[in-house]
Amino acid sequence: MKSARSRAAFALVGVLSVGTLTACGSSSEASDDPTGPVTIEVAIDAGLEQAAVDAFDERIAQFEEANPDIQVETKEFTWSGTTFAAELAGGTLPDVFPIPFTDGRGLIEAGQIADISDLVAELPYADDFNPTIAAAGQAADGGMWAVPIAAYNQGLHYNRQLFEEAGLDPDDPPATWDEVREAAEAIAEKTGQAGYAHMTQSNTGGWILTTETYALGGRILEGEGEDVTATVDNPATVQALEMLHDMRWEDDSMGSSFLYDWGTINQDFAAGKIGMYISGGANYPNLFTQNQMNPDEYGVTVLPLEGDDAGTLGGGTLAAVSSAASEAEQAAAVKWIDFYYISKLTDQEAAVAEAEVAAETDQPVGAPALPIFDRETYEEQQSWIEEYVNVPLENFAPMTEQMFDQPVVPEPPVATQDVYAALDPVVQAVLTDEDADIEALLADAQVQVQILIDRA
Repeated sequence: MKSARSRAAFALVGVLSVGTLTACGSSSEASDDPTGPVTIEVAIDAGLEQAAVDAFDERIAQFEEANPDIQVETKEFTWSGTTFAAELAGGTLPDVFPIPFTDGRGLIEAGQIADISDLVAELPYADDFNPTIAAAGQAADGGMWAVPIAAYNQGLHYNRQLFEEAGLDPDDPPATWDEVREAAEAIAEKTGQAGYAHMTQSNTGGWILTTETYALGGRILEGEGEDVTATVDNPATVQALEMLHDMRWEDDSMGSSFLYDWGTINQDFAAGKIGMYISGGANYPNLFTQNQMNPDEYGVTVLPLEGDDAGTLGGGTLAAVSSAASEAEQAAAVKWIDFYYISKLTDQEAAVAEAEVAAETDQPVGAPALPIFDRETYEEQQSWIEEYVNVPLENFAPMTEQMFDQPVVPEPPVATQDVYAALDPVVQAVLTDEDADIEALLADAQVQVQILIDRA
């Protein structure tokens, strides 16, 4: 789920017919001349502290100085599965906006974002993306319509202070699901806070249930192309739901809030109300800039993997351009994507400039993330900014020491957000009804998901 992007982190994001798409997103009346003066509107996360806004504004100033014919304006935007389709159809999106990997192919096939593939192909690193990651933003012919800007593998985020209060070692977080359950029970008993919390709505319940299924060796969908079949009622998903049921009803270790989405679970985790939860492994910058997470209290580790085919769900965020953007606006938009999102990963001067601004405004620098290129490029970029790193890297060590060794499994390839939405009620039922019939719930969901696949 999101970055987002990518966030990560990630109701129906309907693929509207091109004929119903109104003119949208463009912030200017600029000429179609790609070399003339142009104004573009770019997305900025909603709810940022002033320091984060100041850092963003400084980067805009640097971009405009380097590109005097381009003016950049900002618009608050945070992707949500329940609102994105309406924003897309209503023409309220900025010219440049982030979308999760799961939305890329559908929007491309429907022509609902601009075809910037020729512009992207001219970038020096266009062929250097990890092929698995690049595919999320590519059309069937391989042209890149949306640019990968962040990737993640799911992580188990935990509150180090609550671990200590519960008598647990925050430097040795759970490595098995039994240990997760034991730690959750200890946290709930010793601190009175939720030991483990679970997202349940706005498609996030299905997202995290799918994550848990992967980690136990199962899959929600199987097959490729036109031969994809729903496998929602697999043994691993049953096991995941039974674990949630027992933690909720036998251990009483999951607190009293069972309608979390990505934003609200981040709020409560940062506020010290949650001991552990699953989200994208690169979620720390959001927790810090939007929820004022205390860095000393933050910890993250890889998910326990159990089962013959276990893996960690991987996803990420794409930068897309409005289909209503003029030729000039598209060219300017790709320059912005290159400058703001990518150059800091591939160019030392750009990396240092970004890090300097972030450090000066007390924004996180150096928070580890799954790379969109290769490991060597990632580690080189980290070395460029080493003197500016201001996050507690030792608190990320349980993740960074293992994340490259875990198999990364892509999100379900067909009707992804719809599938997640269909699974939300299943998770909600298990957490709110002690007598919920897990097998019956999954049997119903199996039928619903197969219908969604067949319609896709």
